[in-house]
Amino acid sequence: MNLSLYHLVREPKVKQEKNPLLLLLHGYGSNEEDLFSFAAQLPDEYFIISARAPYNLPPYGHAWYAINFDAGMNKFSDEVQAKSSRDLIAKFIDEVTAAYPVDKERITLIGFSQGAILSYAVALTYPEKIERVAALSGYLNTDIIEKDFHDKDISKLRFFISHGMADQVIPVEWARKAPEFLKALGIKEEYHEYPVGHGVAPQNFYDVLAWLNK
Repeated sequence: MNLSLYHLVREPKVKQEKNPLLLLLHGYGSNEEDLFSFAAQLPDEYFIISARAPYNLPPYGHAWYAINFDAGMNKFSDEVQAKSSRDLIAKFIDEVTAAYPVDKERITLIGFSQGAILSYAVALTYPEKIERVAALSGYLNTDIIEKDFHDKDISKLRFFISHGMADQVIPVEWARKAPEFLKALGIKEEYHEYPVGHGVAPQNFYDVLAWLNK
């Protein structure tokens, strides 16, 4: 099936007329195989789709947007590319719900690192398309969220946020801002920290599963 983003699919083991969807969004320099390795352990009733980011990073990685460094090794995100990917994911969700027997009222994003940053942006810019977000090892970048998001109905969104306390890629302080931001908007969130670096600890994965099953 020719959709906007290359993707892998695990069909639900428990078939319903329309199944809920877990859309997996990988991190910078990775690919669709990465989070898809968790698919076998995810709940049986979900359609699971793992999407490949649109920008190639040789030899075999991909990115949702470029990250550039200046002479002082300061990092800058390409926000034009980030917004383009945000809108592309929203379009891809529409394509998925047309192409597969997916319940469009029950769509959950699971994003890691750059995929988590995009998940925040997609959910707050297009809240009518998303029910829940699991943002793992990312942060909320308000510069890539549409400015009018306050005018939309964001009340039904739910967030699971987790981060490693020793994360050397994205400081945990950045992640801690998201729960406060969401709480101020009246959005339900659940926040966890783990004694790890930039990765998903086993306990983190079990906590995501427990949250999914609520």
